[in-house]
Amino acid sequence: MPGQNPYAHSTFVGRERERSALLDALRTRRLVSLTGPGGIGKTRLAREVSAEAAGKFAHGTHWADLGPVRDAGQLLTEVARAVGLADQSSRPRAEALCAYLARQRCLLVLDSGEQVWDAVRDLAGDLLTACPGLTVLISARRPLELVEEYVWTLGPLPEDGPEAFALFAEGVAAVRPGGLAPGERAVAARICARLEGIPLALELAAARAARLPLDELARRLESRLDTLVAERQADPGAEWPEVIGTEWHEGPGGARHEGGPDRHRTLRTTIGWSHELCLPADRLLWARLTVFRGPFDLQAAREVCAGGPLTRGDVTAGLDRLLACSVLRRHGRGWSMLDTLAEYGAQWLDRLGTDEHEALAARHAAYYARLVRLADEEWLGPRQITWFRWAREAYGEVNAALTYLTEYRPDEALDVAGRLVFFWACCGRLHEMRARLETALKNPSATGPHRTRALWALGVAYALHGEYAAAEEVSARGAETAERERDREGMLGAAYAGGLTALLTGDPARALARAEAGLDAAPGPDAGSPGRLRCLLVRVFAYTALGERERAREEAERLRALCLALGERWALSYFDYQLALVHLGGGRAQPALRYARAALESKRAIEDSFGTALCLDLLAATLSAAGQAERAARMSGIAESFWATSGHPQRGTPELAPLRERYEALARGALGDERWELARRAGRRTDAREALYSWLDGPD
Repeated sequence: MPGQNPYAHSTFVGRERERSALLDALRTRRLVSLTGPGGIGKTRLAREVSAEAAGKFAHGTHWADLGPVRDAGQLLTEVARAVGLADQSSRPRAEALCAYLARQRCLLVLDSGEQVWDAVRDLAGDLLTACPGLTVLISARRPLELVEEYVWTLGPLPEDGPEAFALFAEGVAAVRPGGLAPGERAVAARICARLEGIPLALELAAARAARLPLDELARRLESRLDTLVAERQADPGAEWPEVIGTEWHEGPGGARHEGGPDRHRTLRTTIGWSHELCLPADRLLWARLTVFRGPFDLQAAREVCAGGPLTRGDVTAGLDRLLACSVLRRHGRGWSMLDTLAEYGAQWLDRLGTDEHEALAARHAAYYARLVRLADEEWLGPRQITWFRWAREAYGEVNAALTYLTEYRPDEALDVAGRLVFFWACCGRLHEMRARLETALKNPSATGPHRTRALWALGVAYALHGEYAAAEEVSARGAETAERERDREGMLGAAYAGGLTALLTGDPARALARAEAGLDAAPGPDAGSPGRLRCLLVRVFAYTALGERERAREEAERLRALCLALGERWALSYFDYQLALVHLGGGRAQPALRYARAALESKRAIEDSFGTALCLDLLAATLSAAGQAERAARMSGIAESFWATSGHPQRGTPELAPLRERYEALARGALGDERWELARRAGRRTDAREALYSWLDGPD
């Protein structure tokens, strides 16, 4: 789920003084920075502190993992996703984010992000200025150096204290039965002291206890530390991979930030020692896995990382070995890698040369492009929901693939960007989708179906952004190119985009004409293609808006049954929406309520915030019509919250507005204005998703 705290690999130990100081700071300061070198435990401490502090903020805690972020645009996207903003307006994303958070009293945690540090600093400054109820906790290697910033520099665990020993002992227990033997406690304490209490170093060393007796592990580790330190002192200019360190800072909060050269040498050496103990194939796999921006699964690792001396079997076995030595961590059914270890692997990848780097990036882009095409091809089947979830989680990887394809294979970039339109729109990535399509279409050499698809997809993006003239223009261009090239699916796509624009501007007759023209130009079975089903959907909407309710009902029921048979949910939700609207218009509250609830169930399955807001307006109206005035008022407030997450004011289909006003007036009259407003405000204050889903999971 967006904004959730990250998974902790091991039990949280110690840090009582640091935790207490940070909690105190969060009560009185609006910007708190938890700084320190990689591997020191910043993320884990921030996770604990933010969870404990969440109850102090009316709107809770939002967690933004900035590790995978590579540019300022992606930074805004990830922060928006973390706070639950699926903005579909055409406003600049930073402006929409400020407007959304200005109404909240919450804690925003920004974890990592050094690779876009200037953008992080600018965004934090803008948010703190525009959002008086916002508190920001930064977890990173250096402070932002903004006015009023409170800086706490995190050091290692006390090397001779119980916390470091407990962390090491837990790591040993995870890799061998029985954990530490009574006679090994002194050796374990010596290892903790030699590794200076650095959490990541302790975890890496503990993982080796699976194959080495503890006294042998201590001897080898100490020998290697002494040897590498001597080598470094003898030849300080030698080239060898280093974990990125930090420097001394005097932060505005008054705290000095010490990277600590000796401490960094210990961590670097421990990582290097762990690297040396890996098999050659596993070292290569470690380096290649750094191409992933976030978590990855077995299929992705095998498809992207196998090649040359590394077979698919090597990848499978290597993942298990890298997990066993704590280079990788479990993430759901896949794996992830800590930033510090990924940086080390990336430095080794750089040393392997340009050819290795380029071949890896090409395989990565090809793999994710292939998955995007498969997701689009399986749109009309039972895997649609699975692909929606995949598109949400794989955004960073797909975005990286598109960056590569735009530079090296622009025609393929056009194809991939066009196929993402509905996935990214529902996932709150409308800004990114629009930007990718605009960039891809600048390539004049890309022609044919790929260009047609990109044109009508951009028309959909413009329409959802409320830029109707631009939507009309690019949709018409898409229709022209599709007709010229006899691209039947392109004709349907352009007809849908044009029909959608007409519906949103209150011109159902033109919408119907567009849909009919597309259907006539590309005849076939109703479920013959996604484009045909979408045009049929526009036709049903147009029938309802034109007052042909019985015709709309018959068509919607027939197509609803088809969607159920296929396992399709996106169009199904809108056919349910239309059936609820038709019954509501005919004064039949109970069937309207059933269909409105069904539409929301589908929207929950695909996590479509904009579509959810549309359905909530309808649900509030149906509750009013059913005589459930207080629930209607509360649902109206929840709907307002969902509209806020879409970046729009209330913006349903035009034909709903008069029905909503009529039934709301009746419910207000029955409940009284004061009670109505109290219930509506209570709905707005409730966590919208939690309230909605608990209502859906409860009795009718």
